[in-house]
Formats: sequence, structure tokens, C-alpha cells
Amino acid sequence: MTIGIGGSTAEIELSKLTDMTGDISPISVAEYQQRIAKAQQLMREQNISALYLNAGTNLTYFTGTAWYASERLVGAILPAEGELVYIAPWFEVSTLSGFMQIKSEVASWHEHESPYELVIDVLKKNNCAQGTISIDEATAFFAVDGMINAAKAQNLDLSFTSSKSITAECRMIKSASEIALLQRAKDMTMVVHRAVAKILTVGTTTAQVTNFINQAHIKLGAPKGSSFCIVLFGQDTAYPHGVKEPKTLEFDDMVLIDTGCLVQGYNSDITRSYVFGEASEKQRAVWLHERTAQVQGFEAAKITSPCESVDIAARGYLETQGYGPDYQVPGLPHRTGHGVGLDIHEWPYLVRGDKTPLAAGMCFSNEPMLCLYGEFGVRLEDHFYMTEAGPKWFSEPAHSIDNPFGYEE
Repeated sequence: MTIGIGGSTAEIELSKLTDMTGDISPISVAEYQQRIAKAQQLMREQNISALYLNAGTNLTYFTGTAWYASERLVGAILPAEGELVYIAPWFEVSTLSGFMQIKSEVASWHEHESPYELVIDVLKKNNCAQGTISIDEATAFFAVDGMINAAKAQNLDLSFTSSKSITAECRMIKSASEIALLQRAKDMTMVVHRAVAKILTVGTTTAQVTNFINQAHIKLGAPKGSSFCIVLFGQDTAYPHGVKEPKTLEFDDMVLIDTGCLVQGYNSDITRSYVFGEASEKQRAVWLHERTAQVQGFEAAKITSPCESVDIAARGYLETQGYGPDYQVPGLPHRTGHGVGLDIHEWPYLVRGDKTPLAAGMCFSNEPMLCLYGEFGVRLEDHFYMTEAGPKWFSEPAHSIDNPFGYEE
């Protein structure tokens, strides 16, 4: 039997877990102010008049204001010169104020009024009635379209562009505070992985495992529990994001569990694959190929090398072992990894074509999954961040297929 798999119960494992978030430090107001200053510097360099930040992670990143995107426009306008101005429905202003880390003026609109006309009015009042307006890349089309039409109605000489060159440029390099929050989130999820492996038994359902993982994350200090959870057994493990009707656990099944949580909004996202029972020769070989590809990608992550070099290294190794070629299966059907921070997937990406030079502070997943449709799949997903000396793991990779969590034998 695989070491560390089975032999316990949900009640016993949950009883061992305690809050791991008591000593964390949230992002400071000073850091939010530094982020705003950097964005304004980039805007001036790129001849951008103003930046619109929509409710979501970009608004949170620059202001600490966590708010959800909906059909009612909530956001903020940041001029290249001057002070930030929030945009919100009048009836939400008092609530929104309680969420702000960066306090500033709120321009509000009533339900019968156009929030897009209000955006244009705010731009005019802040001397941004001409030039280029950078729009949060996550903004819904209907909102962008509303702003464009409102500008046209007033015959303003405005053009609109994606904010990626500003928002991604700021967010892809994490501060020491961000890396500490990411580290804690991943530490918590690794504790959950070790705990959930111990409760597996023949007949366990994916719903039971998912429920345990959620409860475990809550006990460790993630108030909302799991931010996501994928649990797959047997042949289902060959499908990266699951199947419509997942099977229950049987002896000698491959197990794939991919889950994460949020710490102060920062994401963990870790996957483990192992066998419940005794690994077959093929399971053992494929698992080792996956583990080696992950290491090959990690070792290719060098300062100033393009992000794509990680994907090229991992995929290139797999092709030498008979997988692929390229995205073909049996093999690796998706990119090797993604940036991670306030969004679980964010720029830059470890994929062919992403020429972004690797730089200290960038944080990534490393998950060159192997899919063998009709048989099983193996995904080992760990995260790393770049230092001046090269990559450093957030979570230590799986030890072996017989002892995935590295327990002393």
C-alpha cells in the first residue's frame, strides 16, 4: 500500500488541524500607495491619460478594495496625474467605504442614471478628456461598450485600450509581502493534501473527499474553505478538469486531487497524484515521467530566459519518452504552468509564445500533466517563485509514487 494513503478517518484528521493564519500580515496601505505610484509612472511612460479599474482583483491589487463585478458598475479611475476616484452606485457608497484600504472620493450614480456617463464626467473633471484611457482587461464588454458610447455622445477625442501593459506589468512581480501570503496559502493546502490522503478507502466518493477538503481548509484558517477542488479516481484522472459523473474509489486506482484556498486573497493551487493500493508498472513509469518533466521545467527557469523556456523544456523531455508530439495525447495537452497571485491564473504564462523574461518576484505553477485517455492521468502541480539566484519552490514536489508525501519509512 502506498505510504501515507488510507488508514484514518475524516474525524481523526480534522481534529488534528488548527488555524495557521494567526501570524500573517496583510498588505499595508503603504504598499498599495506604492502600487498606485508605479501604475501612474507606467501610464505617463505609455502616454495613458487614465486607468479604469473594475471591481475584481485589479481593483483589489491597487486599492485593497475587495468587491465583486456585476451588472452594476463599481470601480475606480486612476489618472496619470492626481488622485484616485471610485465609481459606485449611490446606495453602495457607505458599504464600499468600509472595504477601502485606500480612502478616496466616490463618484456615485442612482439606478436610473448611466454609470458610463459618470465615468466620462469624472475623466473630464480630472483633465482626462482626451488621449488614451486604459481599461481593466477583465471588464465586461457591456461596460466597455457603455464607456465608448458615452464618450462618443460627447464628441470627446478619447481612445480606449486594454490595461494589460500596466496591470500585468505591476502584478507579475510580487513583493515580499505577497510571496509570504502565497507561501502560507500553499503551506495550508499541503497540510490538507497530507490529511485527505489518509482518509481514503474503497468506496470513497469524490463528494466525500471534496467536503473533507473544504472543512480542512476552514479549520486551517481559510474562512471560505476551498477556493476550488477537483477530485478524480481511476480513468477519470486522465481528464484535467474532471468528468460529468465521477467514479468512486477502487483499489489500485490512480487518485488525482487538485485544490487550493485563499489567504488575504492570494491563491494556493496544488495537485497530487498517487495510487490507492499498489502501483502497476505503467502507473509507476508514467508517474516518474511526470515528475521528471516537472523538474526539467523548474531547472529551465532562469533569470532573463523567456517564460516559454519552461514549457519547452518540460514538453521536450516528454517527447523523448514517446509522448505527444506537441499537445497530442498520450502526452501534455495544455501549457506547463501559469502565473499566480490574486488570480489563480494570471500573467505571465509558462507556455510557448510567452516571451516575457523571467524576473525575480514572478510566481508560477509547474504542472506538465500527462493524460492517457481511457487509462489514467498524472498531474503533479507545485508552485515556485523566481529569485535573483533562480527558481525556488513554494511547495516541495512529491517524493515518490510509493511515498508521495515523503514520510519516514
